[in-house]
Amino acid sequence: MFTVLKVTKQYRIKGYSKSVCVNYRHKLLSMGMLPGAVFSVVRYAPLGDTLQIEVNDFSLSLRSKELQCLQLEECEV
Repeated sequence: MFTVLKVTKQYRIKGYSKSVCVNYRHKLLSMGMLPGAVFSVVRYAPLGDTLQIEVNDFSLSLRSKELQCLQLEECEV
């Protein structure tokens, strides 16, 4: 799990933590946040809590707390 994701880096979703709500997991899955999917970090919001990512040509904004439900690994480009 990462505390701070780096802009312009790519990350692979390994899975979800066990503490994530089933309904919220389904919501993320429907937006393309599937295990094995690779996303890139585009930018952080000015206050730093929200970040914009791109996954499968889809732009998505998530809070840092929401990203903590994902198990991630950094991808080598």
